[in-house]
Amino acid sequence: MTKRNAILWSVGVVALVVLVFVFRSKVNFDWAMFWQQLRYVSVGHIVAGIVLIYVTYWVRAVRWAVFVSPTKKVSAASLLGSQFIGFTAVALFGRLADFTRPYLIARRVNLSLSSQVAVWTIERMFDLGAAAVIFSGALAFTPRGLPNHHVFVKAGELSMGLTLAIAIFAGAVRVAGGAVAGFARGTVGLVSKSAGESIATKILGFRDGLNALSSARDFGVVTLLSLAMWGMIGFAYLETAHAFVHTPELAGVTFSRTMLLMAASIGGSLLQLPIIGWFTQIAITAAAMRTFYGAPIEAATACGAMLLVVTFLCIIPAGLIYSRVEHVSLKKVAEESEAAGAAVVAEDLG
Repeated sequence: MTKRNAILWSVGVVALVVLVFVFRSKVNFDWAMFWQQLRYVSVGHIVAGIVLIYVTYWVRAVRWAVFVSPTKKVSAASLLGSQFIGFTAVALFGRLADFTRPYLIARRVNLSLSSQVAVWTIERMFDLGAAAVIFSGALAFTPRGLPNHHVFVKAGELSMGLTLAIAIFAGAVRVAGGAVAGFARGTVGLVSKSAGESIATKILGFRDGLNALSSARDFGVVTLLSLAMWGMIGFAYLETAHAFVHTPELAGVTFSRTMLLMAASIGGSLLQLPIIGWFTQIAITAAAMRTFYGAPIEAATACGAMLLVVTFLCIIPAGLIYSRVEHVSLKKVAEESEAAGAAVVAEDLG
């Protein structure tokens, strides 16, 4: 464990202990009802959600193969193991293991780590844009008679605005990435020089990733794959909610109404800490279901736990199997990828 990891662990543990202590007497929680909710969950809906999530990992492998195709032709099947292992590392060790996938893929296809970090950067941008399109499109069909309708509409408008902003930004970076990076370096650098350099580096990485898409056809294929993938993720959330057949607030939820839940879940996972982040993720999604759907706190918490399993932790068995088959130590490769990724960033800043 690196020194930075140890600090994050310590901060996370202290924060969790403080939260439990502060709210221990303010929340009336029926543990018997919580376990009953899990006991009577519909296994068929849970399995359907897990299948959808596993398909998205295949889609990610296909999309990554398209990203690297101008440089090297690789099969999606050859990248699937790296996807499984990489996301397993994130599930176990937190967001500090994010560079595991580009690190493993760079080794497998014999390309530079910096090129695969650029692919990882543009992958994140396509994920953000596709999720925003699915999000805003679904919310546009939210029935007016539903509670908190104005919240859903407002969220959809903000999401559509974000989508347009991403599209404009991507076009500007593709045409004049160097100038955009220089502008960011100059403006943000007035406040923090290191932050300005970091943002400029990420913009240049995004430009390099965009340049990897050598044709309009590749761009269209990647866009369609991204939209299909995030549509499947949305339906995985829906299947998990519908698994709680004895809770009408969850069993009757529509696809459009799951979008705010998905947004809350994504936001809560951005700063994922090892293990501790699992519990914060459950708390965030449970609070969202309690607020947006009026679900009982026990059912919302049980559903939050199942969402964590379905959308995040279900990959761990496959990742562990692939790591054994490919003779990869998860802990070692996570540490190596973190160090190598830091070196790439430092080199770019230099």
